[in-house]
Formats: sequence, C-alpha cells, structure tokens
Amino acid sequence: MPKVFNTAAICIPQEHYMINLDSRVREIKKLVDAGKYFTINRARQYGKTTTLRALYRNLMKDYYVVSLDFQTFGSAEFETESRFANSFADSILEEFERRYREFPKKMEESLENLRRKISERPLNENFTLRSLFGYLSDLCASADKPIVIMIDEVDSASNNQVFLDFLAQLRAQYIDRDIQPAFQSVILAGVYDIKNLKRKLRPEEEHKYNSPWNIAAEFTVDMSFSKEEIAGMLEEYEADYHTGMNINDMAQWLHNYTSGYPFLVSRLCQLMDERISQEESYPSLSDVWTKKGFEEAVRMLLSEKNTLFESLFNKLKDYPELNQTIQTILFTGKSIAYNADETSIDIATMFGFVKNQNGKVVIANRIFETRLYNYYLSSVEMQSKDIYDKSLLDKNQFVTNGHLNMDLILERFVVHFHDIYGDRDEKFIEKEGRKYFLLYLRPIINGVGNYYIEAETRDQRRTDVIVDYLGKRYIIELKIWHGEEYNRQGEEQLVDYLNSYHLDKGYMVTFSFNQKKEIGVRQVEVDSKTIIEAVV
Repeated sequence: MPKVFNTAAICIPQEHYMINLDSRVREIKKLVDAGKYFTINRARQYGKTTTLRALYRNLMKDYYVVSLDFQTFGSAEFETESRFANSFADSILEEFERRYREFPKKMEESLENLRRKISERPLNENFTLRSLFGYLSDLCASADKPIVIMIDEVDSASNNQVFLDFLAQLRAQYIDRDIQPAFQSVILAGVYDIKNLKRKLRPEEEHKYNSPWNIAAEFTVDMSFSKEEIAGMLEEYEADYHTGMNINDMAQWLHNYTSGYPFLVSRLCQLMDERISQEESYPSLSDVWTKKGFEEAVRMLLSEKNTLFESLFNKLKDYPELNQTIQTILFTGKSIAYNADETSIDIATMFGFVKNQNGKVVIANRIFETRLYNYYLSSVEMQSKDIYDKSLLDKNQFVTNGHLNMDLILERFVVHFHDIYGDRDEKFIEKEGRKYFLLYLRPIINGVGNYYIEAETRDQRRTDVIVDYLGKRYIIELKIWHGEEYNRQGEEQLVDYLNSYHLDKGYMVTFSFNQKKEIGVRQVEVDSKTIIEAVV
C-alpha cells in the first residue's frame, strides 16, 4: 500500500509520510548515555509517542529498553501501592518476554524471582514499591546491558498518591545509583511537566506535592518541525506522485502557519492529499499542491472539529486565568513579558497555546491564533453585538466577481461603528475597537477566506490583519490614534509591509478618541503605494 499522511496515533516510517527523526533521536540518546532521568513534556499531538518509538529502535542495540504506557493501567491499579507494584512488575516482565528471547543465567534468575513474587495468591499486600524497587535493582545488577525505562502518557496517572510515591522511589534509586544498581535512564512522556505536577492536584490535595521529580534533567530538544524537515517529508511524497509542487514554497507556507506543530503540519498535508484532491475544482494533484490548494486546506482545518482543538478549548474552560491571558494577548495588543514563574503563562506554554518569542508571550502559531479568534468571536455574547448583526446584513455587498471589496468594508464599518459606539470613551476604544473590527470582518470572509494577525507588528498601538481571499491578499493595519506624527509613521510602516508582500494597496483603520477627528474614509498615496485610511 502507498504511504499516507497520518494524524491518528503513532507514525510508522514504512506506512506514513513523516519527517526524519534521526537528529533529535541522537540528541535524546545523549541524555540516555549520560544516565539522565528526564521528562518529554509537550502539548497534545506533538509527536511524543512517535519520537519515543524511534528512540526505542535506536537504543535497542546498546540497552534493554522497556516501553510502558500508563494509559493501559486501569484506575484500579493505582488504588493501592501493592496493586500498582504488582501491575508495574507484570508489565516489565511482559516487555522482556515479548521483546527479548534469551538472557544471561543470572538475569533469567532475577526475572524468575520477580515473576514468582507477583504470582503469589492471594495478592501480596506486603509487596510494596520499596520491595518492587529491590527486585528491579537486582535485575539491573544481573543484566548484561543497562536497562532503560520509557513510560508514555505518564500524566494519566499523575493525580494520585501512588504515582507520587512511585516517583519518590525512582528518585531514591537515582540518588543511590553509585552504591545500588539502577536503571540507566528513566524517560517519562506526557503533556504535564512532572516538575509542575501541582497543576493537576485539587487544592485539598496539595499536601501530596513534594517535588519527587527534582532529579530530572532539562529536556531542550526541539520537537517542532523545521522548514527543512517539512521539505524532506514533501520530497518523499513528490517522489511518489510527481505533482510538480514547489517544495520550498510549500514547506515555507506550512511552517509559517503552524510554526512546525507536528499535528498541524501533517493535518494540512493530509487535507490536501485526501480531501482537496477529491474536489472537482482541483482536477489533479498538480492543482492541489499550490498556494490555492494550501489556503483551501487552511480553511478546512480552521472549520473542522478535531481532538486537538477540542482539548485546547477544554483547557480554556478548566483554567480561567489561562482564558483571561489568551484574550488579553489576542484583543488588547498588550505586550506580556515571558515569565515562566507566572501561573497562567506556565500553563499556556505547557498546553502549547503560547511560546516565548524574544522575551514576549505570543500565540504559538497562526492556526491556533485564528482558531482562538474564531472561538471567542463566535461566542453567544459576541454574536449578540449590534456590529455583528450589521455585518450579516451587509455581507452580500462585499464580493463582486469573486473579489473582496475591502474599500467598501471599511466604509460600512466606519458608519456602523460610529452609529453604535460613537459616544464611548477612550478606554472602550482601546480595549474593544480592534475586537469589533474582527467581529465585523469575520462573517464576511467566513467559509471562503482566511485571516490571521501578524505577530511581529502586534502591540498596544498597532496590529496588522492579513486576509487571504480567493488567492488575493489584503493587509489592514489597525491602530490607535496618537497624533499626526504617529499616523505618518504608521503609513510608512504599512508601505514597508506592502513592499515585503509585493502589494501596491493597503488599508488602515484608526480608532481615534480625538474630539476633533474627522470620521470617514480617504485615499492617500505614499511612496507610490495606495492606502485606504478609515478613521472611527
């Protein structure tokens, strides 16, 4: 069977188009070779399990590798220490029996001793974690190769005392490894950083938290896809299908919109390969793997329900401080310094909402940002706003022969905003102005075009909105009035931006609380560029 793009569960090199993981596996192996215990904590669907599987294959020649998944442990297995100890030991024995055929005599004796212990009936309540680690130490001592333990989905168990006690035993074994045989390395993988385990405990349980994993080495391997890695994946696809795509451009577009988030990259490719290729308007794969096809895939992704987006929105409901921080970043333009010790920033980073960009908190990628805008702007509260109703009434006016009439959009927005909110104060304009423009714009382009906010230009004074609509791009600068000189600087900045996109026309919406302002829209020429300026 031919390979496909995969977004469900683990990626298998023989079956799926995927990036080459060799370089990051080599980096992780350095930690293993150095005897480090560490956590691979990344957001959902970030390739953790696929990376662990590749690491497993790489380590097999030098180590005994035991790979466990705590999702396969039922809740009953965490009810008591002895039940967990028995289940953990049983899983290790199963791994050795399944993966390896022959062992040295002493190692076989150690495995048999552990097997005999957990087969005792009735269940031995005296088989504690301490007892378990005694047997595991004997196993490490008798093995002819060092033993590495990998545990995936570890945070599925991380809100109970048994798990904390388990971490404490791992910690004790690590500390005493110079006098007592221990695992070469222990690798835990999950969304939650085990060092931030307190995030999963209810307030009445916080007495459980005792930093049992403060031995963990820092894990800094970049697991996002680089443009070059994406290009390598596309080259493999191109060798199979000969679409004639511009691989460099396609890899750049994929990276620009996703910042290399593994699921998002693979999903966009999957949509082009499996969905868009079936549409009549794309008669061949050569038509699919183009800028038009890519933008159609972005539109599909932004409108679909999937487990990643559902998880993100559930986190916004579970963590009110996270929800507030995300809205502040999106709608106010307020610059937030990146501080990992601040709770909401720490949570937002852990779940993949944001990243640290030059010391500032920014949304992790364009796809997340636009989906979050859509989420907030689609709320019942926002859709009850008068400006939204006006957009629904106006929207059929704005498209002529497939072209978006952005000039008219600005004209109508100015009229409506002034009529509805003209008597509001400066604080309202600074806080709500840009939000209401996006609320007006979204129904007009929804289902046909895409939009995103240019992170590089967003601040409390200026935000650039990029709209892609049926192959044409529109750049709209939203800004707060701060005088004529600042307005002139804004025009020059917009001209520079138009030059970088090879466009001749741009748009500017200025929210002014100047009592002498002239409401309306005008056209100006700046350095051979046409700028449509709207003042509200």
